[in-house]
Amino acid sequence: MDDFANFTPKNTPKNTPKEREAPADPPEKDDAAWLKEADALLKEYSGRSEEDILKAIYARAVQGKREGTLTNGQIDAFYAQISPMLDGFKRRKLKKLAEELKRM
Repeated sequence: MDDFANFTPKNTPKNTPKEREAPADPPEKDDAAWLKEADALLKEYSGRSEEDILKAIYARAVQGKREGTLTNGQIDAFYAQISPMLDGFKRRKLKKLAEELKRM
């Protein structure tokens, strides 16, 4: 071994660049399916507290990360879309949760 870049553990094949690439994002839902889901969620969480809604969003995000259906890019996009509507305290809280999810 001349340097760390060329190190390959014994009995382990070298990874090719293709193998090191991140998995592709899941296909996007069409607009009608998205609107139907958004309407159902709106009805489900109508009248609930902000804390209940935040917990539900976080639980779904954790499930998505564990199942491999939620990417860090999608988390960033969610944050970018929602954060302008929040005050400074809530924005920092959402940022902290987003960073926590991305480390999973």
